[in-house]
Amino acid sequence: MTRLIYDGTFEGLLTAVFEIYERKLNYINLQKIGVASTAMFEDVINVITDNDRASRVLNGLKKKLSANGVQRVYIAHMSEIENEENNIVGFIRHAFDAGRNIEEDYGNRFVLRISEIMVMMRREKHRMEAFIRFQKLKDETYYAVIEPDFNVLPLLIRHFRSRYADQKWMIYDIKRNYGLYYDLHDTEFISMEFSEAKSATDVEASNTEDEEVYQHLWKNYFKSVNIASRKNTKLHVRHIPKRYWKHLTEKI
Repeated sequence: MTRLIYDGTFEGLLTAVFEIYERKLNYINLQKIGVASTAMFEDVINVITDNDRASRVLNGLKKKLSANGVQRVYIAHMSEIENEENNIVGFIRHAFDAGRNIEEDYGNRFVLRISEIMVMMRREKHRMEAFIRFQKLKDETYYAVIEPDFNVLPLLIRHFRSRYADQKWMIYDIKRNYGLYYDLHDTEFISMEFSEAKSATDVEASNTEDEEVYQHLWKNYFKSVNIASRKNTKLHVRHIPKRYWKHLTEKI
């Protein structure tokens, strides 16, 4: 068994795949740097990310998979699910070694697992699109905080650029400490530093004067449409899991 340690980037993972083929490795264990291993008698290789090697692997994948198939590999890595690197590498190796398109080969455990990750990512993306609540700041920017289980922020760009094309907005992932900012023309990734006294969720002082009124009206609307006799908590939680409630205006 050979343990390969990489930097956690997509380019680093593709470089690791290059190393596997160059060194003709069969049994490997790919891990992010910093992950402890108790296995004994392993050969250890520290993978140094090489963009040229990563590009060669990516170009090879584009010949073996459709554009959607290549995107699946990227999204699976972007999910940041722990210990999934070996499944992603297994999918890539199967794509290279099979001699045919393997995207629908659900009898293969790696293909099946990547498909399962896609379902989880798609579900989380749709929930973010439905549950994000913006607050209007004094500079006319609409600001929202999210805390998704998976790293779906890049997948939200198209939806919110299309839906809020005439408004400046920012969506900030406090779990991963980075966000999206749209200035009416371009969308860019940003990262912010907050003082110990304030956090990414502490923006009340920056709200416009009418923001509190709108939030009050929104809460009253939900109270007015609620029918106590038809309350079904289990169904409600199934559609809106409790982990999202702290960022929903009507739940605060």
